[in-house]
Amino acid sequence: MQNNILDVKNLTKTFGEFTAVDNISFSIKEGEAVGFLGPNGSGKTTTIQMLLGITNVTSGSILYFGKDFFKHKQQCLQRINFTSAFNTLQGRISVWENLIVFASLYSIKNPKEKIMNLVNYFNSESLLNQRYWNLSAGQKTRINFIKSLLNDPELILMDEPTASLDPDVVDKTLSLIEELKDKRNLAILYTSHNMNEITRICNKVVFLDHGQIVAQDSPLSLTKRIGSARLQITFDGDKEKLENYLKEKENTYSFIKKYIVVIDTQEKDIPGIIFGISKSDIWITDIEVKKPTLEDFFLQIARGGTNVNSKN
Repeated sequence: MQNNILDVKNLTKTFGEFTAVDNISFSIKEGEAVGFLGPNGSGKTTTIQMLLGITNVTSGSILYFGKDFFKHKQQCLQRINFTSAFNTLQGRISVWENLIVFASLYSIKNPKEKIMNLVNYFNSESLLNQRYWNLSAGQKTRINFIKSLLNDPELILMDEPTASLDPDVVDKTLSLIEELKDKRNLAILYTSHNMNEITRICNKVVFLDHGQIVAQDSPLSLTKRIGSARLQITFDGDKEKLENYLKEKENTYSFIKKYIVVIDTQEKDIPGIIFGISKSDIWITDIEVKKPTLEDFFLQIARGGTNVNSKN
């Protein structure tokens, strides 16, 4: 049975009369990667700041490893870590000096060996003697991620961890995250605007909107809530005849080429549409079904959609 690494219960943060985070509850188990998503201003950053002890909580509780974070803050922080493309280390000193300082703070055994193993993995040896503030955005992102792995954390809070990285480094970073999750049972709270990353990494997704959790489920289950799909058909036959059929059935469609039509419909109606077109003496030569993605779900929430908000 997997134990909960993090339990958030009825967490609330207000700034005067404004409620940034409104009574949210969720948990993360050992080895579980949870996508923490929402439009800008939804309360994600404020929540993460509370989880790190940077921002005070108005009400509610945070438990790491079953212990009250507010009573055992130092002990909890030793077992977790944080990385962000927008975080910054000490700019006036070298990358090596930054990493040595953090290794000391976490009481890392054999810190030089630990640092070099991580640096070699990310091909960042050439950055060690450079001042941190002279690094590019992508280089800083790499070093921040290396820093977050120094103490072999049991939970990492990741805020846009691959922003500014080149595609090959992004893939290497995601592969390492997957490896750590599987081999070390690493728990992850992952924020990103890249829904492909979320789908690849996360077992569960928590969606915030206006400070409240509006959806909480697996990526696949969330996309199934939308129900709609896009059917692309390549055909041979009378275009006018096909168009008349689609109008008669009140389908929403558009011809992107003379013999290619795209139909917006419900996923459950696709077999009937294909069968109906075939009976109309239209020869279907190719079919492509584009199902909803996590990005479609994200956009519905960002645009105020209500039909997807259920099942917390």
